[in-house]
Amino acid sequence: MSDQQVDHGKRTWLIATSCAGAVGGVATAVPFVSTFTPSERAKAAGAAVEADISGLKPGEKMTVEWRGKPVWIVRRTPEQLEALKGTDGQLADPNSDRKAYPPPEYAKNPHRSIKPEYFVGVGICSHLGCSPSDKFQAGPQPSLPDDWHGGFLCPCHGSTFDLAGRVFKNKPAPDNLEVPPHMYLSDAKILIGEDKKA
Repeated sequence: MSDQQVDHGKRTWLIATSCAGAVGGVATAVPFVSTFTPSERAKAAGAAVEADISGLKPGEKMTVEWRGKPVWIVRRTPEQLEALKGTDGQLADPNSDRKAYPPPEYAKNPHRSIKPEYFVGVGICSHLGCSPSDKFQAGPQPSLPDDWHGGFLCPCHGSTFDLAGRVFKNKPAPDNLEVPPHMYLSDAKILIGEDKKA
């Protein structure tokens, strides 16, 4: 009988110490595991961004930040939209077929946007990550072709993009500018980072 009593005592002691160890392990692990959840700042950095375009006039551009990137919203004039039609032969990827920065389906068109008047694009060159400059004025200018219709020039290595963010041929940039997911909340507001209602 004494052997059974000893075994029962050992078992009780073993269970008690195991439970205490498990509770201590969980108490230690909770703060460690909680460091893996994203901070509020990190969550905000990836969140969708709302942009008010009510004050944007034709021919103007505004910039908002989304995921640490500059996102351009350009309100194109009727002349600028017309100029997009004549450049297909000069572009490296006029139909945005390349896979590096595939545009959303609603931007797979010559103006690369939901509404032709507005272009929404990430302002980072696909070559080395520089930020191109606005060169909206048409005509001959330094570092640009004589038949320039307006667009963007990356000053680092000379890549040029039209006002739909499409890169011209024989330039260092391999791809068009990225079109982020976006949608219109109203005529005056765009949500960048989401493209469908939850």
